[in-house]
Amino acid sequence: MNLDTTVTARSGVTLDSAKLNGFHAKLALFSSGGPFLDGYILSIIGIAMVQIQAQWDMSALWAGLIGSSALIGVFLGGAVFGAVTDRIGRKLMYTIDLIVIIVCSVLQFFAADEMQLFILRLIIGIAVGADYPIATALVTEFAPKAWRAKLVGGLNAMWFVGATAAAFVGYLLLSNPDGWKWMLLSSAVPATLIVIARTSIPESPRWLLSKGRSDEALTVLRKTIGEDATLDDLPDEEGSTSIRGLMHGGYLRRVVFISIFWTCTIVTLFAIYAFGPQILELFNLGSGNLAHIGYGLINLFFLIGNVVALLLVDRLGRRPILIWGFVLSGLGLLFLAIKPDAGLWVIAFAFAIYALFNGGPSILEWIYPNELFPTEVRATAVGLCTGISRIGAAIGTFATPWALSNLGLSATMYIAAGIAGVGALVSFLMAPETRGTDLSDAASLR
Repeated sequence: MNLDTTVTARSGVTLDSAKLNGFHAKLALFSSGGPFLDGYILSIIGIAMVQIQAQWDMSALWAGLIGSSALIGVFLGGAVFGAVTDRIGRKLMYTIDLIVIIVCSVLQFFAADEMQLFILRLIIGIAVGADYPIATALVTEFAPKAWRAKLVGGLNAMWFVGATAAAFVGYLLLSNPDGWKWMLLSSAVPATLIVIARTSIPESPRWLLSKGRSDEALTVLRKTIGEDATLDDLPDEEGSTSIRGLMHGGYLRRVVFISIFWTCTIVTLFAIYAFGPQILELFNLGSGNLAHIGYGLINLFFLIGNVVALLLVDRLGRRPILIWGFVLSGLGLLFLAIKPDAGLWVIAFAFAIYALFNGGPSILEWIYPNELFPTEVRATAVGLCTGISRIGAAIGTFATPWALSNLGLSATMYIAAGIAGVGALVSFLMAPETRGTDLSDAASLR
């Protein structure tokens, strides 16, 4: 039977109905390398800055700029390269971005002043921002319906694995006077391993079909999900949504919803990651190495929260996981604002509550944008929402040292709790339910 005849056949396994197999696991693992690096890169700077600020006698302005530089880069990378990915395909961009991260990670070792470090971390951020829409689109477009939320949401969980690894690597290197150089260089090691592994991943069949390349799409399916694979679940109208269409009607509403809830999720999160040890010291949770150990444990709670949310998202649904995640994590922040001088274990418990329940909104940062937009603009939409959210995160990270110095710890925590409240309200008013829905149906406005 030739390919053209097979494309029109109405039997066999489809992308949505396929069983989870080794290829899906490999794709998710290799794609999770981007989030791992993102969490590692954005977290290691929080520990490295302890040494850098002291050695360079760095001002609060430069501390804020360097702390937020990667986030600014993520905004640029997501906004620009999401659209590029939709045009030229997922596979090519899937490795280029990591090569940039490797080169700039090595160059950070030799940074001699604030400007050099700022520029290098800005470029790293651009590459990280490019990887968000690339990796998540690939996993989404291959994932079976029954496993889509777990595979895509699991990518975000790897962000916290990277952040946790960074916290403990930073702790081990902190005793070295030049430890910050090795901390920033260390991200080149996992990036190199990941880029080698990714060369075996094929192009997305959904993207190939959206470009009219049905024979190639079917060939990829036969190699990845079985010889009886068909394209039955891919709609004929693929390619009907334009980039301009994202700025109108129902898709614009989805862009607004995702951008707001994503921003509310990460503004506080990234501020804590960029300045975690300093914040913990202000809460009297120890100083020096003890604060860094506490920082690592908070990272671990973030990771546990993601895992729990992944186990529940298909049982409870996207909408309740998102809304209650904001409400309960916000209560943890509110307690920190009201009782910043509470006892050690009480403060630790409040941080744990915030970190655990932040897991729901965190995994949905990846699930919702990939489910709610069609293939031909999926990477563009994910990149756009990523970029918008990072504007808020960059502002929040930049403003954190200023707020702590001028407003105080309690007021800063009140602001953080208020941001979580905005996330809860927007989610209650705008969050759809996509549990158990075929990808094409979830992305449709019908």
